[in-house]
Amino acid sequence: MIDVRHTVVGSPVGPLTLVATDGVLSGLYMDRQMYLPAASTFGEPDPSCLPDVRAELAAYFAGELTAFTVPLAPRGTPFQQTCWTALLEVRFGETATYGELAARIGRPTAARAVGMANGRNPISIIIPCHRLIGSDGSPTGYGGGIERKLALLAHEGATSTTTLLLF
Repeated sequence: MIDVRHTVVGSPVGPLTLVATDGVLSGLYMDRQMYLPAASTFGEPDPSCLPDVRAELAAYFAGELTAFTVPLAPRGTPFQQTCWTALLEVRFGETATYGELAARIGRPTAARAVGMANGRNPISIIIPCHRLIGSDGSPTGYGGGIERKLALLAHEGATSTTTLLLF
């Protein structure tokens, strides 16, 4: 039987719902997020679940952490999984375009599909979908809202008009 639990933590970008599946982070959702799953899928409330995730998020927002190390268990299609894995390579303070990420995964004409996969990312912030920007450097699209994307990029010292892709 699969054990699913969740907790809600505060953050500078609003409340974050953390979902654990068998003790591993499987979801990190913002309120009013696009493609937000039904709350009934988050399992039982458990304020003590995912202590390592809560600690790393607190350190990230305090400016003390630039790379997350917690185990992740996002669920998605093979293409989505490939995109999300590639997103993990866009480091703190850097940005990449959707087209650059598409090229990185060997699908140079799939920028729109990368954007769709990015929008379905179930573990925002830690799988850093906020670090993808438009080809013109604009902060296009973000499931948590453009204001949050800009806030996360500013927190990391990245600018939405600079592309720094170091693969």
